[in-house]
Amino acid sequence: MATKVNNEYGCIEIDKHVIAQIAYRAAMESYGLVGFSQKIKGIVELLKGDNATKGVKIYETEDNKIEIELYVIMQYGINISTVANNIIERVKYSVENTTSIKVSKIDVNVQGIRVK
Repeated sequence: MATKVNNEYGCIEIDKHVIAQIAYRAAMESYGLVGFSQKIKGIVELLKGDNATKGVKIYETEDNKIEIELYVIMQYGINISTVANNIIERVKYSVENTTSIKVSKIDVNVQGIRVK
């Protein structure tokens, strides 16, 4: 399902996979983030670079805003709240500036910690 944006140029439909890809790219720039994960039958697996959107879920609200859920794996020894706040700021800024769609909520779910 696509999200519709009305502006002076007309009506534009943006697919949720596009928004998920923008969120993924913005989050991966954050220090302390190792990668994204997904739950498969209760097992958390680290994703390879082939499908970036499996760790990102996009929900559309009634008031034409979106909510984003990120399932991440972080690096050991770095403050989780600092990394999560950095991810939230980057993702919100990137999605809103790229698509002109307002983000009402971003949830960062830490699925695991990687020790180097």
